[in-house]
Amino acid sequence: MKFSKNTTLAEVLEFGGAEEILAKFKVPCLGCPMAKSEMGHLILGQICATYEIDETELIKELNVLAKKFTKK
Repeated sequence: MKFSKNTTLAEVLEFGGAEEILAKFKVPCLGCPMAKSEMGHLILGQICATYEIDETELIKELNVLAKKFTKK
């Protein structure tokens, strides 16, 4: 799996360790009650644009995680 700005939050959270990376970038959706019902529709690009999160760096770190995850 390779993450992109079009990857949904639900897809990201399927990877162990992804929640810690999202928290590091202060993605507020993790604790938002509304987001829990919308995780299949929320995409990284929208989240980053809305909350002024460095999309490039977030996706880069998630892809490093995905690469490690798929090697195991």
